[in-house]
Amino acid sequence: MNSLSKTEDQFTVAFYNLENFFDTKNDPYTLDDDFTKEGVKNWSETKFRKKAKKLGRTIARIGEDDTALPPVLVGIAEIENKEAIDKLLSTKALKDIKYRYVHFDSPDERGIDTALIYHADHFEVIASETIPLWVNSENGERDLTRDILYVHGKLHEEEIHVFVNHWPSRRAGSEETEHKRIKAAETIIDKLEVLSVTGNNYIIMGDFNDDPKSKSIQRLMETGKFINPMQSLLSPGSGSANYRGEWSLFDQILLSHSFLNFEEGTHSFKKAKIFAPRFLKEWKGRYKGNPYRTYVGRKYLGGYSDHFPVYVVLKEN
Repeated sequence: MNSLSKTEDQFTVAFYNLENFFDTKNDPYTLDDDFTKEGVKNWSETKFRKKAKKLGRTIARIGEDDTALPPVLVGIAEIENKEAIDKLLSTKALKDIKYRYVHFDSPDERGIDTALIYHADHFEVIASETIPLWVNSENGERDLTRDILYVHGKLHEEEIHVFVNHWPSRRAGSEETEHKRIKAAETIIDKLEVLSVTGNNYIIMGDFNDDPKSKSIQRLMETGKFINPMQSLLSPGSGSANYRGEWSLFDQILLSHSFLNFEEGTHSFKKAKIFAPRFLKEWKGRYKGNPYRTYVGRKYLGGYSDHFPVYVVLKEN
């Protein structure tokens, strides 16, 4: 797209699962041993730096066909700690962008967290906190999973409430773990009840480990508060991740109905997309067109992530 056609009143809000973006240090309190120099994946400082460089270049380009600026908000998942975020933001592609971030360590047993990167020229943080997700494993013990990150801030002069999610995985089976993701949805709904007196501009983003039609996402939609502009993006031939030949759209951004208005000083929804340029894809072979990932099992491919980023474009009125 010609850069002259990119209006300067449109802004990108994105989400990106970074696929195990670990530093190389061994944290004795988490199960990060695979991603150390001595681990089975032979993770190294060189591989860490290469991945940071690739992720940085990707984030800078999300929405480039639609907006003149890099994203103003980027929710990220599967990042180990502040050191990894600092390395990411210091890469050549991002270091000159006025990016800041909100991050808290979560109780996830592998040590992976979520965070919100924001462009400080466009977004101001008012408050932030983590919302614990209380779910049990099959044995009745607490499942130490990712907290939900909540950030209250101002996008330009409009107050918004952002939730960054990485809901419990399907590793033990989609039906067996479904209740955990429904619980995550209900945890957000409980928080919305508290927030209802302070505003109604909500952005719920994340890797939900569920598709738009799954019960957990439908639980959010049943509140009548949201639109899901991502639901039309999933098809047999496209999605944000591919597992055993089947596309999924676990990565989604839900918006409150308030983003459908056109009042002055507000932001309105323009479009939703999966960011899947050629450089993020496998170029040939059996998995051609799939996300070009960093690892397949223990095999190092040197790619970006096993997920494509997703984004929405908002217009400032």
